Amino acid sequence: MNIQQILGGGGGTVLILMTLIQIAPVKVNPWSWLARAIGKAINADVSVRLSEIEKKLDGHIDMDDKRTADGHRAQILHFNNELLRPISHTKEEFIEVLAKIDAYEKYCEAHPDYPNNRAVLAIENIREIYKDRLKKRDFLQESVAEDERT
Repeated sequence: MNIQQILGGGGGTVLILMTLIQIAPVKVNPWSWLARAIGKAINADVSVRLSEIEKKLDGHIDMDDKRTADGHRAQILHFNNELLRPISHTKEEFIEVLAKIDAYEKYCEAHPDYPNNRAVLAIENIREIYKDRLKKRDFLQESVAEDERT
């Protein structure tokens, strides 16, 4: 069968009809559909592999986020232990640990299965001491070196 027979036997009509449907304002695009179907068939293995890689990457991201939250919790607990001893801190150190508390609590809200009960009381204590120090204005003052005073 040659092109002349295909075009004469109705194949040409189908070809012209598909082209007109593609151009018409109707949202039926047979050429796009056909191209997508061929593309999916060609890239099926790549798509499966990409899905596997995405799952692994998501697992690594979750693990990294959990480690970060664990680190924040450890720093919060350490800071609270220093307050209980009592070791004085500057206002900047309080602000830094409050930022870590914010990040930690945001993670806990997004991950309700994460064990948060270890830091709840420490966070409360840090906030209470910070409020008290703000009222009394008795934060540890940063020392200035002798060379900087003159």
